[in-house]
Amino acid sequence: MGFHEQDPEKGLEKGLAIDEVNAVPGESFEVGDSFYARSQRLAGRFKIEQRGIERVPENERTDKSLLDVGSMWLAANMVVSSFALGALGPKVFELGFTDSCLVILFINLLGITPVCFWSTFGPRFGLRQMVLSRFYFGWYGVKIIAVFNLLACIGWSSVNVIVGAQLLNTVNGNVPGYAGIIIIAMLTFVITLFGYKIVHVYEKWSWIPCFIVFLIIVGEFARSGDFVNIPMGRGKLETGSVLSFASSIFGFATGWTSYAADYTVYQPVTVSRVKCFFWTWLGLIFPLLFTQMLGAAVMCAGVENQAYIDAYKRSGNGGLLGQVLIPPLGRFGEFCLVILALSIVANNCPNIYSVSLTLQVFAKQTQRVPRFVWTFVGTCVYIAIAIPGYSHFEPILVNFMLLIGYWLAIYEGIGLSEHFIFRRGINGYIPEDYLSPGRLPPGFAAIIAFCFGIFGAVMGMAQVWFIGPIGKKIGGSFGGDVGFELAFGFAFVTYTGLRYFEKKHFER
Repeated sequence: MGFHEQDPEKGLEKGLAIDEVNAVPGESFEVGDSFYARSQRLAGRFKIEQRGIERVPENERTDKSLLDVGSMWLAANMVVSSFALGALGPKVFELGFTDSCLVILFINLLGITPVCFWSTFGPRFGLRQMVLSRFYFGWYGVKIIAVFNLLACIGWSSVNVIVGAQLLNTVNGNVPGYAGIIIIAMLTFVITLFGYKIVHVYEKWSWIPCFIVFLIIVGEFARSGDFVNIPMGRGKLETGSVLSFASSIFGFATGWTSYAADYTVYQPVTVSRVKCFFWTWLGLIFPLLFTQMLGAAVMCAGVENQAYIDAYKRSGNGGLLGQVLIPPLGRFGEFCLVILALSIVANNCPNIYSVSLTLQVFAKQTQRVPRFVWTFVGTCVYIAIAIPGYSHFEPILVNFMLLIGYWLAIYEGIGLSEHFIFRRGINGYIPEDYLSPGRLPPGFAAIIAFCFGIFGAVMGMAQVWFIGPIGKKIGGSFGGDVGFELAFGFAFVTYTGLRYFEKKHFER
């Protein structure tokens, strides 16, 4: 008995013991004398999670607290990165406060729905999100999706850690950006190293000090009288700006979709799907609306107030928050900024935990590497990206979030079509088939639909470096971004049509 190895020809796993529903008991990871088994025994001594993408047996799904599900997403979004996103409305897209808030409200409601939906699959099947995606993209097609998810996990981590480093630089100018990035990244690594349980424990409490600091910001900003209610615009320019800002908001809100089930796989199979959906929804919607609307409000002052403008030029969003907190509160204000900088740890924990699971999906060779080793590798990679990207934060944030929104809209279009039209709901899945390539969809329809979704995104995008022909017809000279809407529509329609013939021919 050694490593839990997948044979795509036979659809079986060799090495670790698997039960009749292709779940892997926890004790199997330590059996044998291979490097994998020895490293897993070492991990077990330190209570490090040993399981990777292997299916969780029903008797090991013992995390009965739905509060932990909600609080995890609450902590992951009660962060300064979400504040920074809201600030883009007035700063980059030249929106007023009211129209920024309307976009934040409705697009977040739309964007988090797929996250809540797929979170309910974890308890039912005990499968991670990328493994679950085999039921949509097939055994081989899912590897393409895993590439995009890997880029998303690493990209989000890089963007987030830059925001935290800006805050630390605001508190102490002697702390350069690279030092702040390394500090936050190492703290995140320690938590994600131990895995699912420690991530949930940390997230359960870490949102509280951040929420208190944000309440202090609300009070001090209101007391300062610096808020300027920038009026809502009109005409084509306003339309284009609203659509482009909406794409950024959607990318952030729906960004958790591709690893939603990763954080509910230890929930009991009997847990109510409605309750799981609700707790996930509650954990997402409150911090997203609160922090992003606050970011838009503070940036409204930054558009006309010279002190805010100078602070933003010095340290980005860290400077903006410093201008609210430090003049009236002094050293305590600096302490509050440090708390917000460390909130990035909660934001990045889901990204770095899931990057290790995504890497294991690629091949049996990558699954031979324990999850906690991939966690370290992923941490090193995003540090290497974030350090040179520190001085170019704003364009990175805007462009990256738009791209994330595009690919996830395609993923959602394909996944929802398969679920509702071809599987006709949750009972249409045979979860033990996740190891059997011959019982999974061939993936041709999904791959072709994915390409059509990319085509739709290109047609509708409005980026600094490219404006699609449809995006160009909306708004002013900069166009209006409708990339994620077209990406979803093209992927959904194409997949639905092609999947009918694929399923009819291959009978799977």
